[in-house]
Amino acid sequence: MKLAPLNTVQNAHDDSIWTAAWVPPTVDSGPLLLTGSLDETVRLWNPNGPDKLQTNTGHCLGVVSVTAHPSGRIAASASIDSFIRVFDVATNNTIATLEAPPSEVWQLQFNPQGTTLAAAGGGSASVKLWDTAEWKLIATLEAPRPEGLKPSERSGSKKFALSVAWSPDGRQIASGAMDGTISVFDVPRAKFMHHLEGHCMPVRSLVYSSAPLDSRVLFSASDDGHVHIYDAERKTLITSLSGHSSWVLSVDVSPDGAAIATGSSDKSVRLWDLKMRAATQILTSHTDQVWAVAFGPSLQTDVRSCLLASASDDKSVSFYKYS
Repeated sequence: MKLAPLNTVQNAHDDSIWTAAWVPPTVDSGPLLLTGSLDETVRLWNPNGPDKLQTNTGHCLGVVSVTAHPSGRIAASASIDSFIRVFDVATNNTIATLEAPPSEVWQLQFNPQGTTLAAAGGGSASVKLWDTAEWKLIATLEAPRPEGLKPSERSGSKKFALSVAWSPDGRQIASGAMDGTISVFDVPRAKFMHHLEGHCMPVRSLVYSSAPLDSRVLFSASDDGHVHIYDAERKTLITSLSGHSSWVLSVDVSPDGAAIATGSSDKSVRLWDLKMRAATQILTSHTDQVWAVAFGPSLQTDVRSCLLASASDDKSVSFYKYS
């Protein structure tokens, strides 16, 4: 398996690109890519070209997260203006505007079933859940402070929530924090389960394995330069992957579950073979920090292949074929 570079869109946005997410295919369209930028816009791309299909405005500060509903019909974007905008992918019509005071929302993700939107946000160190039928806030998941901290260290800044991921069955959520801890929650009971420890710096990206036999496996990317692989249920660190020379800002897992891709402030994208537990490829199409890597769905023409997109502070979006 390898990544073959396809295209790079220079100046895809007017400022740094902080987030990217694939929109699943529908009967009307193949898979599309959403990107969000410090320029306050969300843009929609057809990877065949690649062509920019539309530019969505509606935020008054930089866009830090985009996510698409499993149906491919709706998507959501979050900004440091504290608002979440839910919109129709095809028309860009606003479906709902969700407010998440008192602080920013840093990462969004729909659950695999499409019934709930999770937002990891800010100094409250919590994950907020909205139902997607009426867009009502249905739960706030909060992690306790780790034991042994002095009262002066129990401030929100240490537990600032940065990242969120759903387990494949939608029954668990993992959230990464500024202090390097990862909190795992039982969603049906809306209860904190345990912490996963091992990182010593912010955890900016999380993703559960897509392999059917590895649904408990969680990948984390951290500013400490490492990617950790956990058994999220047994609270065990399976292994740690190192190789990036700076912060690891994003991690995603391939649809076949055999590889992960990472983006880093060392300006590179790396492909890791999970059986070998090693990086097999280093791609250097970007000239600045790579804030987002995202695998697309399997290609209809070859189910063993898919596209990967990466987005960077250099304002560019790169596309690769994974096969």
